[in-house]
Amino acid sequence: MFSLDESERIRGAFPELRELVNGVPLVYLDTAATALRPTGPVERESTFALTRTAAVNRGAHTLAAEATEAYDDARATIATFIGARPNDLVFTSSATEAINLIALACRLASAVGGPARFALSAGDEIVHTESEHHANLIPWQEVAKATGATLRIAPVTDGGVLTVAAVESVLTDRTRVVAFPSVSNVLGIINPVRAISDAAHRVGALVVLDACQSASHTTLAVTESGADFIAFSAHKMYGPTGIGGLWGTAASLAEMPTVLTGGSMITRVDFDSADYLPAPAKFEPGTPRLTQAIGWAESIRFLDDIGMDRVADHESSLGAELYRLLSAVDGVRILGTDEGVDRVGLVSFAVDGVHPHDAGQFLDSKGIAVRVGHHCAQPLHKRLGVDSSTRISLGVHSTLAEVEFAVDALAQVRAFFGVA
Repeated sequence: MFSLDESERIRGAFPELRELVNGVPLVYLDTAATALRPTGPVERESTFALTRTAAVNRGAHTLAAEATEAYDDARATIATFIGARPNDLVFTSSATEAINLIALACRLASAVGGPARFALSAGDEIVHTESEHHANLIPWQEVAKATGATLRIAPVTDGGVLTVAAVESVLTDRTRVVAFPSVSNVLGIINPVRAISDAAHRVGALVVLDACQSASHTTLAVTESGADFIAFSAHKMYGPTGIGGLWGTAASLAEMPTVLTGGSMITRVDFDSADYLPAPAKFEPGTPRLTQAIGWAESIRFLDDIGMDRVADHESSLGAELYRLLSAVDGVRILGTDEGVDRVGLVSFAVDGVHPHDAGQFLDSKGIAVRVGHHCAQPLHKRLGVDSSTRISLGVHSTLAEVEFAVDALAQVRAFFGVA
């Protein structure tokens, strides 16, 4: 974990941590939903918006040239952070839109006889896991409805672990897409990404990885993942809302059909036809997400300054302590095992006799912000025998004192509601 001095320096970058909630200092343990924003990236985005806003790639004047240069630099910064080439990173409005772009491309290719890698037909199969976030499930449900393809589900163990063998058990020669998360947003368990990707490729499937819960907690080396496409989001990386990323291999992006169209993505236009620019431009019609990209790149620099290896170590160590302390609280059932798996700093749990919303409100009364509900993962909750849960998720600013304070508060929940 970070030293006391370093932790205080990092925490000093987050003004929100100095706010009072119900008269007590905020303890923010909901990073998996949306990360807090550091001062530097917000100020950089604001200053740019006030002094350098102009049309990107559309003007010859000085401001337009400077805006274009800053926008291109932002893309390069984010691409470097994930180990990618800038031209292989597409800006989207969110990770959800990124996944939908691929799903819509598959629907279009299926309807008009497009590229074979993206075209599905009746009898083809799309493989998911029981740990899927709705954003990487529902778009593929719609693809299945439109094409006649079948959804097949790779099971998790009673402890919530997704094994390579479980995925292989549902792969066939009709598998066309394998879509799965790098980290479960409910369990915090890190999945064997490369091994699953390799298994999917052995049957010729397209691999779509949801990396939202890993991008700001571990090193996201996209080319080492084996995936064809990876979706991730800025607001979980201490960046702004309204922007996400879709990384794809150069070959996959070149072959992927365009589904959103308009200006800024074309080389030639007639009344009856148009020619598109190569990626990433062909997937980014209209006015670009300029200030958001600037802010996101600055949040990446914030993480880079700390060092992702050190971020991962801090959060993993703190998460292990959180798991250990929660395990000792009477009446608390943790979802997902901690045996023999790698985890990020995230734990979901149920409190016997207390609804998650009530547990969350009790914690909120003490200034502790957590997530309650099904976390956009209803099938996984059903698999684990609960309708919903309470989730604690850590960030770079989290401390052992905050973890201990939250666990002490949880130990009071059942007595407060008269069920102890």
